[in-house]
Amino acid sequence: MEKSVRVEVVAGDVLSTRADVLALKYAQGFYGVDKMVAQRLPDSGLATITPRVGGFRLVPSGGVVTAKSILFIGVSELYDFGYREIREFSIKVLSSLAGETPATRVLTLTLHGPGYGLDERECFLSEVAGLADAIASGDYPAQLEIVKIVEQNEGRARRIRGLLEEYLPGGEIDADTQIFRHRIGEERSETFRAVGYDSGQKPHVFVAMPFADEMSDLYHYGIQQAISSCGYLCERIDQVPSTGEVLLRIKERIKTSTLVVAELTGANPNVYLEVGYAWGCGVPTVLLVKNNEIGNLRFDIAGQRCIAYMNIQDLEKKLSTELTGLAGQI
Repeated sequence: MEKSVRVEVVAGDVLSTRADVLALKYAQGFYGVDKMVAQRLPDSGLATITPRVGGFRLVPSGGVVTAKSILFIGVSELYDFGYREIREFSIKVLSSLAGETPATRVLTLTLHGPGYGLDERECFLSEVAGLADAIASGDYPAQLEIVKIVEQNEGRARRIRGLLEEYLPGGEIDADTQIFRHRIGEERSETFRAVGYDSGQKPHVFVAMPFADEMSDLYHYGIQQAISSCGYLCERIDQVPSTGEVLLRIKERIKTSTLVVAELTGANPNVYLEVGYAWGCGVPTVLLVKNNEIGNLRFDIAGQRCIAYMNIQDLEKKLSTELTGLAGQI
């Protein structure tokens, strides 16, 4: 029987998910899950989990997480960690374990990138493509059976599970490249060949809107869906712009975007600032507001064309129409 590795998307807490190894990135600083793990480790252990870019550290978990061991991969600083780097991270995870712990059967990962401004779909596919690269090259743990991508946010877990079903039918990555390509088809194979490596050349749309749980569905199903269906990467930074690092990232992604889509409901001051910066950079903007707040737009926006919408479905339809109409102008 030909060797294959199964990829699963699991909704839950990666720190309490059973596995042989939990793989995390170390972006020359602690963030997110790796920060939570670092806070659980004794001070004497911190020096062992800070590899330089391109390096790695494999340490026993000591019970601070459910996985038996923790692998830290040294990567570039957080806001330099893009789609290509996500793909390379996955390759490095498997190649590192190939030599260190070939008996690894179950590996857990998290999804990298969406919370720091990158397109969710592109991040997920880049991560899976890196796994496929390592498996195709044979540079992965000999006994590896399952890679679990664990996501605590149930909505995101549901969305990326849908992507897994769409792009990797059956959830299996075959070690034999020809078998793999034949099974998933040429179109999917081409997607995996290019994603991550070519992603930086794709046009992206920056979304300026408040980061609030109640606006999650509005973003994912009203805005992101419309942007993605028109062929753009959809990027939003889910961090309050209170530090210089976050502000620089926001400015860089606005300045290099094809278009900025701004949701103005509630008159969030950060959103207005981002619109103003986009105008200063000469980046086209599409302005959105709920029907019942059209009269509450601030004076510097009130004279601009603004798409008023009733609900998520209405927003998705109107924004798709707007982006289609702008396609030849931006």
